[in-house]
Amino acid sequence: MNASPLPSPASSADNRPAASAAAHPRAIRSFVVRAGRTTTGQARALAALGPRYVLPFNPAITDLAAALARQTGDGAPPPFRQAVLEIGFGMGHATAHIAGLMPETLFIGCEVHPPGVGALLKLVGEQGLHNIRIVQHDAVEVLDHMIAPASLHGVHIFFPDPWHKKRHHKRRLIQPAFVRKLALRLAPGGYLHCATDWQPYAEQMLEVLSAEPLLRNTASGYAPRPAYRPPTKFEQRGLRLGHGVWDLVFERRPD
Repeated sequence: MNASPLPSPASSADNRPAASAAAHPRAIRSFVVRAGRTTTGQARALAALGPRYVLPFNPAITDLAAALARQTGDGAPPPFRQAVLEIGFGMGHATAHIAGLMPETLFIGCEVHPPGVGALLKLVGEQGLHNIRIVQHDAVEVLDHMIAPASLHGVHIFFPDPWHKKRHHKRRLIQPAFVRKLALRLAPGGYLHCATDWQPYAEQMLEVLSAEPLLRNTASGYAPRPAYRPPTKFEQRGLRLGHGVWDLVFERRPD
């Protein structure tokens, strides 16, 4: 990889600075702290590929997509043509699948949980992917400090925590203020793709996204699942049981 202005990743599995929460207070986080065991294969992938593909949270980099696009993609034609941000990629199966379909697109994934980061890195190594970078940090802070306005071609938010109980609905990620931030960071014509398997959350998503004046719905209500998004194992099991899955695809209006 060519030299770039990006700093070297931290050596620890969790790159979040200790004072992060105090320095950048916020009402909503993009993740829920949960337990999880890192497997031997995931740990090996973190050690071997983390230094190349995992980037530290660094507010001094105010346009991460542009900084990464200036790099030479390992084995891919430089520069990357466009950037897509994925918030909360879980174990990374959809991320790796989509990145394999779009080798000229740079995928920036935000995920705080080491097992998920290790799992995606393992897929990166197994599939020879060169167009994925990971920021192991809260995506809300990454969006606030490292993603420039109109710098993204797309944003993916697949199956965020639905916070089922009514008293917890305020913790849901898809809220008007956050959607406004996302819309501002999309280039005109860029898209925001959300998916959920919880109908009440789908209804809230549709209401919130439809109310954002910078966005327009690409469908009449919910969208068909785009061909690039693979159904997850959980989703396939749910569909067999008669559970629904709702995709929403909105575009940034021209300026």
